[in-house]
Amino acid sequence: MNTPEECPNPDEALARARAARAKMAAALNEDQEPEPDEPLGWQPIWKRPRKPKSKAAKKAELRKQRKRLQDAGKRRLAAAQSRRPRSRQNRIGNAAARRDARALSRVRHSTAWLR
Repeated sequence: MNTPEECPNPDEALARARAARAKMAAALNEDQEPEPDEPLGWQPIWKRPRKPKSKAAKKAELRKQRKRLQDAGKRRLAAAQSRRPRSRQNRIGNAAARRDARALSRVRHSTAWLR
């Protein structure tokens, strides 16, 4: 439990807070946006003011992007073209499976069911 000596008088606390108000306001304003004409020190990139790009710079960037995307498309097409089906020998691993495949092939290609 607090003793009366430890408890500050509310009027005194209010007076101290009012006296410190100007100091607190100055500290808060210190971190705000600087004036546009005052020189800036080093700032991280996300805090720097944005500079609009010129039309030529924008077009050059788009040209680079288009070229990059076209090259990627060509690479993708070349990769798809290079995938060819493997030979039957590779697909059918062991001899028994190969024999089964041969028998199935004979049945498939036979004209027995036409008679």
